Amino acid sequence: MSQVSARVLDEAIAWQLCLDSGEASEQQRHDFADWLAAHPEHGLVWQRLGGIDQQLASANTPMARRALLQSSASRRRLGSSALGLLLATGITLVLLAQQRPLGDYLAGYHTASGEQRDLLLADRSQVRLNSRSALDIEFDENERRLHLHSGEILIQTAKGDTRPFIVETEQGRLRALGTRFLVRREGAATELIVLQSAVAARPLAGSQERIIHSGEQVRMDSQHLSASHPAPIGADAWSRGMLVADNLPLQRLIDQLGEYRSGYLSLDPSLADLRISGSFPLHDSDKALAAVALSLPVRTEQLSPWWTRVVPAEK
Repeated sequence: MSQVSARVLDEAIAWQLCLDSGEASEQQRHDFADWLAAHPEHGLVWQRLGGIDQQLASANTPMARRALLQSSASRRRLGSSALGLLLATGITLVLLAQQRPLGDYLAGYHTASGEQRDLLLADRSQVRLNSRSALDIEFDENERRLHLHSGEILIQTAKGDTRPFIVETEQGRLRALGTRFLVRREGAATELIVLQSAVAARPLAGSQERIIHSGEQVRMDSQHLSASHPAPIGADAWSRGMLVADNLPLQRLIDQLGEYRSGYLSLDPSLADLRISGSFPLHDSDKALAAVALSLPVRTEQLSPWWTRVVPAEK
């Protein structure tokens, strides 16, 4: 890659911030066109900046793009080439990949990337928090209540306590019926997998509960509860340090492995719909990625100490 000047790189970043803001005037757009045509180097830098921006598409909200670009401008001393820009965004990429709502850190219990935590509740029920999870617990004389803010929990309820055992999320409530079950927050939905006995599920806006039985899973948003489907094989294997995939979309596997890395793990969009089966160690994601490369036509690309990308294998 040929070198470009720090001045031109800063100008290109400033123009991208301006155009991405959604508030650029017609005059500013004309000025940008003039800047782009003023020198061949301007077009070269703009093309490279756009290429990096596409590679970061998974963090491509306006706020994320702005943070990445502003970080790059402030760290231009690391290098004025496109590679320098890529490395300069590394720290910000990690922060964006792992950004969490403030409420997670205010919760009574929370876990960091790659961390799992076991809780023994006052009624002798057991809860295991998966990586990047946040949970509040509230017991009183009338009920036992857990509020899952993010992440995933595995619950084994204790016997002999007649108070209702409730798990709440933003999407609704789950009432345990003497059971072992998993609850996972998935974006704007809650996923329930019942491993033993049954759970009564009710969306936030719903008026009736539906019983989900052992071996079944459902997804719940605030309005609806999906049809029941067979629970995936090894759904609770994460509690033993393994990820079991049974014809799992590769994007889902990479997302879950990424929760156990301190850096940023991304997947080339052309590979997202590949399917994979197997068992993968959660606490050694490099080993897991090597196993993926043995099963599918992919390879890993280390773009920086903070950023690993899974891309198509070279032909």
